[in-house]
Amino acid sequence: MSGETPVRSPVVAHDLTKRFGSFVAVDHVSFGVKRGEIMGFIGPNGAGKSTIIRMLCGLLRPSDGEAFIAGINVAIRPEEARQNIGYMSQKFSLYGDLSVVENLRFFGGIYRVPQNELAERIRYAVDMAGLGGRETDLVSSLAGGWKQRLALGCAILHRPPILFLDEPTSGVDPISRRRFWDLIHDLAAQGVTVIVTTHYMDEAEYCDRIAMIDRGRVVAQGSPTELKRTQLGGNLYQIDCDAVGRAIRALSHTEGVRDVAAFGNTLHVLVDGEEREVAMRRALAADGIENARISLIEPGLEDVFVNLVARPAVAAR
Repeated sequence: MSGETPVRSPVVAHDLTKRFGSFVAVDHVSFGVKRGEIMGFIGPNGAGKSTIIRMLCGLLRPSDGEAFIAGINVAIRPEEARQNIGYMSQKFSLYGDLSVVENLRFFGGIYRVPQNELAERIRYAVDMAGLGGRETDLVSSLAGGWKQRLALGCAILHRPPILFLDEPTSGVDPISRRRFWDLIHDLAAQGVTVIVTTHYMDEAEYCDRIAMIDRGRVVAQGSPTELKRTQLGGNLYQIDCDAVGRAIRALSHTEGVRDVAAFGNTLHVLVDGEEREVAMRRALAADGIENARISLIEPGLEDVFVNLVARPAVAAR
């Protein structure tokens, strides 16, 4: 392994692998992330997303492969690499018995923020979190959205060029999640490289690029638009009808139908590249389901995710 790489991307993973005994948590993962790019990792629980981030942050040593942060080999020079990153963990919790400003001062000390710059950076973090006038409030008294933005402020006090966010909006209401993503986009516009893991498909749409991860491997990678255009390999229909359960059974045995999934009170039906509306209407009518509304639709990321990750996992069992 070399200590540095000539690759210009701020974050590079090359055949990154992590084993725990005989279990392979991350299996030869490779990617690069550009300056100012937001890269999202999505995948089921246990897919390896958090393990990848921990290796990139130098918190876990790879079993094989290399990770580079700002051109620095993380396994060889982890402390130097970590000076370039901010990290916000899903399980990270602020110190509830300290005030807003006390938490910021504490993390300013951990990140070795110069004393003559600390007050200015604390003011920026307070303003970003929307906590002006509440600097002396205990963190335990804050709502989830404020805690989340404050945690982000703590993670960027030292102005890192690279930011890792591991499930940062888990358990937060939709409005707070939207505001949090506004902050992420502001940081990316300033040139900060952001890698984020999420379970929310609407959040994945906010990313410039996405890696879908399943059982430790990257199964697809690209922009949200690219993934929706290229990864289904067929046409997607939406069907509005009564008796959704019966409709699923009827359509599952229809020629050309590759997958049927319930989306609320409607169905999303993935078919091969042929026109299948007539065949689907016949199958529904044969089961007593009349007047179904069938329309060809553009797929969403959830459709891609189900096709690439959820359905293969079910088939494997």
